[in-house]
Order: sequence, then structure tokens, then C-alpha cells
Amino acid sequence: MKILISGDCNPQPQNRESPLTMTQYNTLRQELKNAQSSWLITGIAGFIGSNLLETLLKLDQKVVGLDNFSTGHKHNLDEVKDLVTQNQWENFTLIQGDIRDIDTCHQACNGVQYVLHQAALGSVPRSIEDPALTNANNISGFLNMLIAARDANVKRFVYAASSSTYGDHPDLPKQEPNIGKPLSPYAVTKLVNELYADVFARTYNFNTIGLRYFNIFGQRQDPEGAYAAVVPKWFSALLNGEDSFINGDGETSRDFCFIDNCVQANLLAATVQSEEAVNQVYNVAFGERTTLNKLHELINNRVEQSGRKKGNSQLTYRDFRPGDVRHSLADISKAEKLLGYAPQYSIEQGLDKAAEWYTASLI
Repeated sequence: MKILISGDCNPQPQNRESPLTMTQYNTLRQELKNAQSSWLITGIAGFIGSNLLETLLKLDQKVVGLDNFSTGHKHNLDEVKDLVTQNQWENFTLIQGDIRDIDTCHQACNGVQYVLHQAALGSVPRSIEDPALTNANNISGFLNMLIAARDANVKRFVYAASSSTYGDHPDLPKQEPNIGKPLSPYAVTKLVNELYADVFARTYNFNTIGLRYFNIFGQRQDPEGAYAAVVPKWFSALLNGEDSFINGDGETSRDFCFIDNCVQANLLAATVQSEEAVNQVYNVAFGERTTLNKLHELINNRVEQSGRKKGNSQLTYRDFRPGDVRHSLADISKAEKLLGYAPQYSIEQGLDKAAEWYTASLI
């Protein structure tokens, strides 16, 4: 790996595998294996970014990564290094810098064919506490990346959108055209991303695809910090004999999506050839709803089965959080039709794989 420093460094299981659509993804993987392309992943040291890196390096792709390490971790990159060959690792160049600096964005985009933009400040509560910081990263930083990618004539700009864009729209399942009013500053920033991407498509003929993530979980998702997601926090608590907490009555539901499904969607979006599929936004989820009570039960069962559960941790219910949506469920038919997306891992299967990683990493 080559390292460049740039800019400010501040801060039962259901298997849906379809013979047709999974063959499409498998075919893509083989095509990538046979022909090297150059990719930029922003937020490379984060949860999703490092999983994208691992997949692309294993497919012998050339990858540039950009991260300021405000929320990402070097140990995620170290883990990827251990999982690929030396030759594959030498295809990776790290730029330590910030998307809020336009020159850094230009440097990162230079010579790449595909951009997978994952860098952002996540978390609804964090955005409520500091909306200006969220805006600077998720809107100004996003615009910098759009400009730099456009100027570099990249083939495709794929970006992490969010299910939070649906806001207060009551319908389930969530369908891409039907959005409500945002419920948090974070949701506002993600909606603005989609608006900017659409304007760049219309004004500059620049090809983008937005992926509205629904509660992505899996290996390397950080359990630490005030804004950690619920899946890693509960794995950590149960493995260490600490109490778990649910905001509300536990009947809040989400469409939890395993990281490998998310990686599949990114690669398909970056390379899809159909003009109809480009300059669109897509739901990225599994298409099933799970309550927080059920999720805790599923995680607890896997920790118990691992034989590594400590103590007798308690489950405590707290007040609902402001800005949280009560229920969320995705309609993924658009991504299935236009991208060939076929999520292979249900929540149960994803938790099985996640449990292997957490029990090995947190003990």
C-alpha cells in the first residue's frame, strides 16, 4: 500500500439467491477479475468503505482510498491487508485527507474510472447535536466530490444515500419516488445529495447513482462511541456482560441489510450499462422488517451459542429518540429490475457471519 498525506486530517435463514440475478453478479465479478479498473473509495477506513476495499482488492482491482480518519480506523485497513495477497495490497493507495478540501478531492479523483463515495458523518443524533458539522461534511464535502469527479471525467459516481430521506412518509414498503419531510439534519443532507446528483446529471451529463442504505450491518462495524449502530453495540454489550438499551418499546422496526448485500449493490451500480439504470436512486436492503426486540433476541442467541457471553446483562428500555422513524421497510424491486441486485444474505444469515467476526474481534 502506498500512503499519501493531503489536506486536513481532522476530523431460519432465507436465501434469496436467484440463478439469473446472482449469475449476473458472479459474471460481473469474473469480468472485473479479468480486467483491472481504477476505483476511488471515500471513507475507505470506515465500515462500508473497508468492506468495499476488501472485495475490490480480491478482484485484483486498483483502488485509491480517501479518509481523514475522523470516524474511520487504521485497524480496518490492517485487517483488509491480512485478508488479501501482497500483490493485491500493492494495488491500494491511501490518501489521508478531507473531502471538505476541494484540492484533495481533485487529487483523489485523478485517473480513476469509478467513484464509490461513502465518506459522510452518519447518525441522526449527532446531526441534531451539531448540524453545522454534518452539513459541512455531507453537503459541502459531497459537492466537492461531485465537482472533482466530474472534472476527472470518471465513468460513474456511486454515492451512499440513506433511507432517512423517506422522512415522515407513512407508506410501507418504502418506494423510491415517495418521500416525506426529513426528520433530522442528517436526513436533510442526504436529500440534498440526491438533488445535487440530479442537477449534475441534467446540467453536466454526469452519471451518478444513489444507493439508499437501510441499516447496513456486518464485520468491522464499530461498536464504540456515542453514535455506534445498534448491532455492534449489542454484540459488544452481550460479549462483555454489559447492559443493552433499546430506545422506545422495542417494537420499532427496521430493514436490516448485511454488508455483503451492500457491496454487491455498489459494484452493480458502478458498472451497469443500461442508460435507464443511470442517474437514479435505489433502495439497498433485504426487503424484510425486524423489530428491535427480535433483533436483540437474534443477537443474544448467537452470542450464547458462541459460548463467550459474559455475566447476565440486562435489557433496559429508554425513551424514544427525537428524529427516529418508527418503522422502515424497503421495496427493492427497482434495484432488482434495473441493477440485477439480488441480496443473498437475510438478517439471520448476516448475523451468523457478523457473530463470527465480533466473537473473534471483541474478546
